[in-house]
Amino acid sequence: MKTIKNVQIKALEKGIRLVTINETKTYNSLSSITLKSLLTIFKTLNKDDTTKVIILEGAGKGFSAGHNLKELKSFKKKNDYKKLFNLCSELMLEIVEGSKPVIAKVHGSAFAAGCQLVASCDLVLSTEDAMFATPGVNIGLFCSTPMVAVSRKVSKKRMMKMLLTGEAINAKYAKEIGLINDYYSKTKLEKETLSLARKIASKSNLTIRIGKKAFYKQSEMSLRKAYKYTSKVMTENMMAMDAKEGISAFLEKRKPKWKNK
Repeated sequence: MKTIKNVQIKALEKGIRLVTINETKTYNSLSSITLKSLLTIFKTLNKDDTTKVIILEGAGKGFSAGHNLKELKSFKKKNDYKKLFNLCSELMLEIVEGSKPVIAKVHGSAFAAGCQLVASCDLVLSTEDAMFATPGVNIGLFCSTPMVAVSRKVSKKRMMKMLLTGEAINAKYAKEIGLINDYYSKTKLEKETLSLARKIASKSNLTIRIGKKAFYKQSEMSLRKAYKYTSKVMTENMMAMDAKEGISAFLEKRKPKWKNK
């Protein structure tokens, strides 16, 4: 296991990496130090050919309480806040635009920027008692950057209720509105998360990379532009060795041998 200032990284098994936010004294708050560490780790893993899937979790009692309020209060200049929020946004973009699928494994609370972090991940599994919220309005600081990620997962009306009331939602409701994929008992969460990671890790790295990039890019386009773009993507994908191998393996009723090319 390797530790980089409040964040641990561990190779669980071939192709699967576990990233753990370990700042339990502040409920894994996303301080400047923690954000920098996470950004460094995700940039490294996204460039690593041996990494196929990333699991992100929080140590201790819960996932993350969001920004460190004591740090925010200590800032004196407007530029200090600007740097922090830009850093946080850079991390979220690295997760979304990065080549590796990221699974958030959530227990306890994921609030404010912690909820933003969850929403930025490609897939989310949680414990059945996990809670999610964008509660900034309660302290006079609207969750403006967190809503960017969360509003892209849930409908406008449901998002606005979360933002305007600051109320937390449970895992059952979070699944219903599309914020998370599923929830399990505490004893089953680890097993289910690893099972999901293994399924993804068994696929072609190249195909996953192409697909993830195309998914997020087309979602920002008009219907006509999206079809034009994805037709081009599929054409290029078809020219890859792994596409040819996958089709041959299917027709020959055997397991494919990925070249990641």
